[in-house]
Amino acid sequence: MQERTDAVLFDFGGVFTASPFGATEEFGRALGTDPARLLEIVFGPYDQDTDHPWHRVERGELDLVGARNEILALGEKEGVPADPFKVFERMATSGGARSDMVDRARSIRAAGIRTALVTNNVREFRDAWRRMVPVEELFEVVIDSSEVGVRKPDPRIFELALAQLGGIAPHHTVFLDDYPGNVEAAVRLGIRGILVEADPTAALASLDRILAGAR
Repeated sequence: MQERTDAVLFDFGGVFTASPFGATEEFGRALGTDPARLLEIVFGPYDQDTDHPWHRVERGELDLVGARNEILALGEKEGVPADPFKVFERMATSGGARSDMVDRARSIRAAGIRTALVTNNVREFRDAWRRMVPVEELFEVVIDSSEVGVRKPDPRIFELALAQLGGIAPHHTVFLDDYPGNVEAAVRLGIRGILVEADPTAALASLDRILAGAR
């Protein structure tokens, strides 16, 4: 029997915009560096929650400049110019928000399904990303890791979102994210997960099938 859907949780970067992971891989290829290794230097083992500087900045424990300096130092040990600022410069040239994802979030909320944004983010980016989409219109709840001190894949960030939505059950929830480890973390809680790839068409089709099956 198809579970009803009471809430949809969305990631931000890689869902409503281009993915930082894709931008990092492109940067690695441009440098002639193993893209996977550059990704780990810049963002750490992203399917874990560690003391890597990027994880600390996403938890609000370190400022962006401090994180950048520590990541540059990690790269220098391997002779790799691992500058996260260069990654975000590449993202800035890849276009703005995905209008199809914005429209889908708007229609989902208009249909009476609860919506939340669950994002690993950086305090210094807050004003910029909030200008990219109509946040208040699309989401009832916004969980920003740098504000709450918890980041994906820690299950507490999903639990916090569901609690702020009024106690929605995980199995009545769908979550969209561009990083497999974050989707897997949500699925372990009983949330139905959808991986968003560089082309979000398949993810949107999966979401539509889930929502249609619930009616």
